[in-house]
Parts: sequence; structure tokens; C-alpha cells
Amino acid sequence: MLENPRSPRVRAVAKLTKRSARQETGLFLLEGPQAAREALAFRPDTLVELFATPTAMERHQDVRDAALEAGLEIVFTTEAVLDAMADTVTPQGIVAVARQSPTSLKDVFAASPTLIAICEEVRDPGNLGTIIRAADAAGADAVVLTGRTVDPYNPKVVRATTGSLFHLPVAVGADLSTTVERAHAAGLRVVAADVGGDDFLARRDVLAEPTAWLFGNEARGLEEAALGLADLALRLPIYGRAESLNLATAASVCLYETAFAQRGGR
Repeated sequence: MLENPRSPRVRAVAKLTKRSARQETGLFLLEGPQAAREALAFRPDTLVELFATPTAMERHQDVRDAALEAGLEIVFTTEAVLDAMADTVTPQGIVAVARQSPTSLKDVFAASPTLIAICEEVRDPGNLGTIIRAADAAGADAVVLTGRTVDPYNPKVVRATTGSLFHLPVAVGADLSTTVERAHAAGLRVVAADVGGDDFLARRDVLAEPTAWLFGNEARGLEEAALGLADLALRLPIYGRAESLNLATAASVCLYETAFAQRGGR
């Protein structure tokens, strides 16, 4: 059992909360039983280590059984060790280390997608994680991260995806113009979500076709150059007194409306 919170092994895991360590090692941190459960169910090949308190393993026997089936050793630790490893205040007794496994841009479009989300300079970890989760829930084929979008392996992003990071392809560090070019070549219409765009309801008919949604920065939106790459810009109407919608909320509506339009025509 690991008992020393200051041991080299514990410190190595704790460093994965920092982007520099994730870039250097190609690893990232998972916290809590749900994240471990989803990784074991969908991408067990990416898991490197699983740490848990005996109490947590007793409480989450399905995680224990899945780890054993995957041939992954469970390293038991004290609560103090788990606390030292984790990014959260309450890691729920389970922490895992996994290999980063981004999908290439080429593979995203080789799969003939009909709905993808492109995130251009989305900076808030919670927003990005929620957009990945919403894309997964709406049945999107992939998420592509361009510009200075936050690292998808940031612990806050990983937690916000609630496991969706393991469910659909996520391409990282893509160039926006190249992404749009490949989207067009794959037969997708690129639709920008922008407050200066056309009214959503007036043009929602176009969403039945293969669509790549383009979402921008939380504060600035999309730059003019990015908007110029899109085929169309749409804005969600505000019927109440809210000044605006949170980016992740707006993205969820856009993705689901597109999923409704595409599936309704089948």
C-alpha cells in the first residue's frame, strides 16, 4: 500500500495536474469512480495505473472487477495519498493515470462525419468539457479543437466530460483553416455560432445536411477571419431578459437542434 504522500511515485501522478507534465509524459489524470468506469469500459487500453483506497474499491466493486478483467493492477493507497495525487478536494477514493489518445484530423474526416463540433479558442475548461459531453449526447461524430483552445486533458475538462472524452474522437491542436477545408472536402457545411448571424429559426432547415458547428471564445466570440471561413453564421434568439447564453449551453442547443433535424429526416 502507498502510504507516503511525498513519495516520488505520488508526486509524479500529482504533477499531471500541470500541462507541462502532461505534454512531457503524454499522460493525464482521471479522478473518481465514474471517470475510471468509463475509461475501463471504452478505452481500457489507455489506462496505465489505477490507485484506490480499500474503502473505495469495496464501494465500487464494478470498477475493481473491470480493472481486473482488463489486467490492470490496482494500487491501494491511504486517503492522504489520494488527496495528494488529485486535483479535486474530494477525489472519491479513486485516481487513475491514462495515456492521451487524440484522434488525427485526417481520421476524423475519413470516417464520413455528419455532425462535428469545432472549438476555436474555447478557454474555459468547464465549457470545453460540457461541449464534449453535449456532442457525445447529441450523437456527434467528433470534436475538433483548434487555435488556443484549452487542453482537453486538463483535469477540469476531463471531469466536465463525465466520461464522454472516451466515447468519441477528439482532435487536438488543429489549424482552423485546414479543418474547414477538410470539412468542406468531406461534404459538411460549416456553420458558425455568432451573435451577428442570421436568426436560427429562419435557417434551421439547413441543419438537416451534414454540419460542422464552429464555436468561438467565451468573451470575444469568433474573430472576423474565423467567421469568414464559415459558410453561414447563426444566432440563437433570446426571448427572455438574459443578456446572453453561456457558450456551452448555446453549443448544446445548436448540436441537439442539428441532431433533431438530421434524424428527423431519416
